[in-house]
Amino acid sequence: MPDSVYLATNENATGKRMVALGVMELAVRRFDRVIFFRPVVHADPRDDQSIRLMRSRYPIAATPDQMAGVTRSEARRLLAEDRGDTLIQRIQQKFKSLQESADFAVVEGTSFQGLAQEIEFELNADIAVNLGCAIMTVFSAYGKTVEESVQSIRIGNDSISDRGGQVIATVLNQISPSDEADLRLAYTQALKGPSSPLYMIPEEPLLRQPTLREIQVGLGATVLSGDETTFDREVTQLQVAAMQVPDFLTRLQRSSLVITPGDRSDILLGCALASLDANGPSPAGVVLTAGLMPPSVVQRLVSETSGLPVLSTLVDTFAAATVAAQIRAEIDEHSPRKIDSAIGLFEQHIDIDDLATRFQAPDTHRVTPMLFEHSLIQRARKKRVRIVLPEGNEPRILQAVDALRRRDVADLILLGDPASIRAAASHVGVAIPNTGVQIIDPKTSPLRDEFVNTYYALRKHKGVTIDVARDRMLEVSYFGTMMVRKGLAGGMVSGATNTTANTIRPAFEFIKTREGVCCVSSVFLMCLKHDVLVYGDCAVIPNPTAEQLAEIAANSSDTAAQFGIEPRVAMLSYSTGESGHGEDVDRVREATAILKRNRPDLLVEGPVQYDAAIDPAVAAAKLPGSTVAGRATVFIFPDLNTGNNTYKAVQRSAGAVAIGPVLQGLRKPVNDLSRGCSVADIVNTVAITAIQAQAS
Repeated sequence: MPDSVYLATNENATGKRMVALGVMELAVRRFDRVIFFRPVVHADPRDDQSIRLMRSRYPIAATPDQMAGVTRSEARRLLAEDRGDTLIQRIQQKFKSLQESADFAVVEGTSFQGLAQEIEFELNADIAVNLGCAIMTVFSAYGKTVEESVQSIRIGNDSISDRGGQVIATVLNQISPSDEADLRLAYTQALKGPSSPLYMIPEEPLLRQPTLREIQVGLGATVLSGDETTFDREVTQLQVAAMQVPDFLTRLQRSSLVITPGDRSDILLGCALASLDANGPSPAGVVLTAGLMPPSVVQRLVSETSGLPVLSTLVDTFAAATVAAQIRAEIDEHSPRKIDSAIGLFEQHIDIDDLATRFQAPDTHRVTPMLFEHSLIQRARKKRVRIVLPEGNEPRILQAVDALRRRDVADLILLGDPASIRAAASHVGVAIPNTGVQIIDPKTSPLRDEFVNTYYALRKHKGVTIDVARDRMLEVSYFGTMMVRKGLAGGMVSGATNTTANTIRPAFEFIKTREGVCCVSSVFLMCLKHDVLVYGDCAVIPNPTAEQLAEIAANSSDTAAQFGIEPRVAMLSYSTGESGHGEDVDRVREATAILKRNRPDLLVEGPVQYDAAIDPAVAAAKLPGSTVAGRATVFIFPDLNTGNNTYKAVQRSAGAVAIGPVLQGLRKPVNDLSRGCSVADIVNTVAITAIQAQAS
């Protein structure tokens, strides 16, 4: 069983780090303890971009020094002294020491900067064999013919096999989609007999585009304006501005980096104005050269009105353009869009299950947080649905939309003024794509009259007039919920800026509950360090009756099962078993009896205290022989006060990720966000809503 995989390539810029990121995503979902290792780093391991990326994204306890073998200068010296065996031994010693604490290791091979390609590729093969790693080769088709790409794979894999290496899979990266069929045919014909599978990943231009931050570092430039998020913008091209403003503006390209002398205030102001035009050629930023500075009044105007990122460098314009053109785009901890794109490409074009089988990853029923989040994305992709997001101007929503489209999770609808939404998107450095994302303004939409008439017909018995109905359909939450009712969207996610009441009130009014369901309730999906638990109800019903508690438990169990969590239900109280009596505990006892009668298919325990529900040792003392106590996955709280406080205490004290509240019982899904939600929270909630919509 391979307990490690070595990513080897035969040249620079093959996208090896992108593949390493995808393999790490797969590994951490399947193994408990995963480590990452680099046999050769450029200099200080703390500055190695791959190590920094993996440490920022995954729970790796090892230090940067433990995750690196030797420096490039040390490797060169030992090879020059004909001491290759000593080099490999030192790398092997570092790796084996780190591997002792891991279930699986991902090793990213050397980067082809400084040695002849043939020597370095053979060195990678020797290192991999002596580390005991299975090998996954990574090749690039960029700028190559079909024949050249296949020949590169054949020579590379044969070389590894000749040196005793085991190639378990081959990745051909950066292909043209139009060449895929020809590449696969040529690969099959060129390799006689059994061979490792070939996975092909298409070229993604974004991954070749440097960010403003990378250009700032590469130029050694100082920042004159622009907030932190704007420096994560990608630069599509460089434009040197030397002409007058009118002619320059006709040539300005969207997301370009404008390089101009620092005394050209006219160019700088023209770029600032262009950045305010959401539908125009908004530049990514400006580099002012030669150490020249615009007047302070111009700097203040640009900074306060446009937020345009502006850098200043001491070198002249030609030198700045030359250096900027040579800066390599990297996937690092400061490039979230590249990370999302890389993982999205990997998951869409690599057979994850097949690759996991080749790693012989364990098939476990335990749902870890990372496996859970991965399963959300994968399941949401299976059947395309449209999710409406009413808070179209909110920066976190727009960043989530960008991530969702890069991961290809769902089609999305944003509500609001299109110009305002695109301007807000531009300000946070994202672009609204032309496909997969629709912007609808409730004020001008031709759907509004139909929605008004429908709402009036549904609510006139409650005293709603036609004028009130018109006003309601100007509210984005009402408009978005009506889209869900009409089937124009599969579900809605809101609450980043709106209150819970504003989000769910329209759903209560005209989405209504499913047949046989008496009340709408909610759960939080609590992602702890090693488990995902379901908490309900923590957001909707203040003081549920015994009947309502039983229904909350039944619906929460169904929600758990829907998301791959085996439901084992704990009906919580301050007393366990028959040890206590009183109005509150008796209500829980009654609810437990109702639930067992109505849902004999469920594993249920109650009343039970939280410690007995989750801790096997406590359960053995208080409820020996229970099938639920000590291993519960669904926790039903006796009232909203207890549930809401408990989920927040666990979230803050245990560092848990709380996804929700996820509403249950509605005919069609509408879910609420916390106003303090992160971009990741929004992505997860949209995926959950898409999965619910698939089943509704």
